[in-house]
Amino acid sequence: MAKAAAPAALKLIKGRSPGRDSGGRPVNPGPAFKRLPPEAPAWLSDEARAEWARVVPGLTRLELLKEEDRAALAAYCESWSTFRAATEIVQREGLTIEAAQGTLPHPAVAIARNAGREVRTWAAHFGLTPSTEQALSRGSGDDDDGDNPFA
Repeated sequence: MAKAAAPAALKLIKGRSPGRDSGGRPVNPGPAFKRLPPEAPAWLSDEARAEWARVVPGLTRLELLKEEDRAALAAYCESWSTFRAATEIVQREGLTIEAAQGTLPHPAVAIARNAGREVRTWAAHFGLTPSTEQALSRGSGDDDDGDNPFA
């Protein structure tokens, strides 16, 4: 699977200097989308809606969201919902099931594994993975220490 390009805002947060990415290359800011958070779709499951409510405020504060991100964010949130539901089934029913062929992996194990992969993929698009956590926290501070190149 090809790695998606990071949004300009994430490249700048990780950058070495103003307007440059971590490799020192100039960052093209891209089109000037209005940075307004999308509205949650009415059809989101309860768990997906809760995840939406959890992540949107932070992404909005960092100006990483735009209205056009609605579908991708909904896919992330529903993937999380599927992951959680499948994980709860495995916790309740166990990793295996008994069938005519003998002991088999519980189907929810594969569902949780696949949903977990989707969560990681979608989360990376929004900078929600552990590998981007420090970069996001560097960009979220309100302190103005523009003269310090190590801040």
